[in-house]
Amino acid sequence: MAVAVGLTPEMLPMIVAVCLSKGAIAMSRKKVIVKRLNAIQNLGAMDVLCTDKTGTLTQDRIILEKHCDVKLQEDDEVLMLAYLNSHFQTGLKNLMDRAILTHTEVHAHPKFPEFAKVDEIPFDFSRRMMSVVVKTPEGAHRLICKGAPEEIYKHCANFELDGEIEPVNEMMRADLKEEFDQLSADGFRVLAVAYRDLEAKAAYSKSDEKDLILRGYVAFLDPPKDTARTAIAALQADGITVKVLTGDNELVSRKICHEVGIATDQVLLGTQVEKMSDVELAEAAEKTTLFARLSPAHKQRIIKILQGAGHVVGFMGDGINDAPALRAADVGISVDTAVDIAKESADAILMEKDLQVLEVGVREGRKVFANILKYIRMGASSNFGNMFSVLGASVFLPFVPMAPIQILANNLLYDFSQVAIPTDEVDPEQVAKPRPWSMGAISRYILFIGPCSSVFDYVTFFVMLYVFGCWDPANASLFQTAWFVESLLTQTLIIHIIRTNKIPFLQSRASWPLIAATVTIMMIGASLPFSPIGPMLGFTPLPFLFWPLLAMILLGYALLTQAVKTLLLRRKWVTG
Repeated sequence: MAVAVGLTPEMLPMIVAVCLSKGAIAMSRKKVIVKRLNAIQNLGAMDVLCTDKTGTLTQDRIILEKHCDVKLQEDDEVLMLAYLNSHFQTGLKNLMDRAILTHTEVHAHPKFPEFAKVDEIPFDFSRRMMSVVVKTPEGAHRLICKGAPEEIYKHCANFELDGEIEPVNEMMRADLKEEFDQLSADGFRVLAVAYRDLEAKAAYSKSDEKDLILRGYVAFLDPPKDTARTAIAALQADGITVKVLTGDNELVSRKICHEVGIATDQVLLGTQVEKMSDVELAEAAEKTTLFARLSPAHKQRIIKILQGAGHVVGFMGDGINDAPALRAADVGISVDTAVDIAKESADAILMEKDLQVLEVGVREGRKVFANILKYIRMGASSNFGNMFSVLGASVFLPFVPMAPIQILANNLLYDFSQVAIPTDEVDPEQVAKPRPWSMGAISRYILFIGPCSSVFDYVTFFVMLYVFGCWDPANASLFQTAWFVESLLTQTLIIHIIRTNKIPFLQSRASWPLIAATVTIMMIGASLPFSPIGPMLGFTPLPFLFWPLLAMILLGYALLTQAVKTLLLRRKWVTG
């Protein structure tokens, strides 16, 4: 039972909880609010960040720049139709609706007060458009439709230009698309506006969105953020691949990505995603950095495909359509200005809608993970080594190498020395790349570092048996005391070796609370045999000669462990 307790890392839940809590507090100071503590580790392990375009790469300050006919000439009637559509809809008004509604030219239109709402056909992501039916000043019922140009085209039988209505044939459809593409290539987000006069009836439905007359376009500018290029470069330098998942069209998205430094050699559209099998999509998603014209289901599927390929995936979004992807991601990231469902679905919320804030959060997440990993590596390897020594020594000794109460006291003191791990510093190279869990790496640490402590345990056994004559069971207490002290000191010392990839104490030093905890526990362990409590635990005062020999054992242990650690890192059998 004592051996089993000695093998158990009892402090792991506490160390993990404190590390995560400390990380959450540190991140809150840097404008990242963590809703779920376990998301901190995922943030540090994240190697792919999928982000929406609007507001993260762009300024989220959409301005209506153009309202034009199909030949891209300014046309106030197009603006009037778009305004009526946005004004009378009852659904959630997006940024483009607000940009239209704040355009002052419409309010002065003499006929605007004479229009009245009759019905509404709400937006959905399959149609990517919405319509309202209004009663015109002349008493007619007019359906006004606004949406993605490529979807509006499908429902248009005619177009209007200079007061003339002309049919849309295949040649004309290509010309119309060319005009639309010109706007998109200039960085505009474009909505098409179409209408149709209907016979009056009680209610209208999607089936009435046919034989429309294309009237023109409203075009918006949402320029990229000044900080976006720098932030993306920092994320990429941190080993994170940034992919853009957007509902906007390919041309606008390409331009924005180009301006912020995201390569767009590989682009996938939502229509292509739908036709791909999971295997095909997994292969394409690895190479693709821009996904355009996506529905919420497309975003969710892409994230799951990337996770299936072994990536730790983060998703950043703030709209209703981002909620499924936020829930599917390993770490969902939203902002404090997001819609409620997005904030509810997210694991972390940025107080500023800026990728630079996220980059700081990623580094904090990696620090937390590094400190958790320190305890796991140290606890598992040293516990394994010491218990291996207990079982091995029991084979040839005529008495138990350490009494159960001594094992428990050793374990208790050793665990107290690790309470300060959450305060420890982390070397820059340990936060330079994503830090995923690797059970293989932890196992190799246990198998290689653990026996290092056993080697010097057996050296201690040899010294006590052949130098101090502890073969006699009458000297069992002296043997047990010596191994207790050596075991506690080596276990406590090990944290300073495995906490860094560098040379401990010389190239990298622990935080002062961890150093203080280590020194305090080592002093308690060394003085315990001479204290009044010593006899109660079965300890005997140690002879003077033992201490210089112990110093040599500790030095040899530190050098061997450092050498094995360096070998593991050079062979890349463990991660830094």
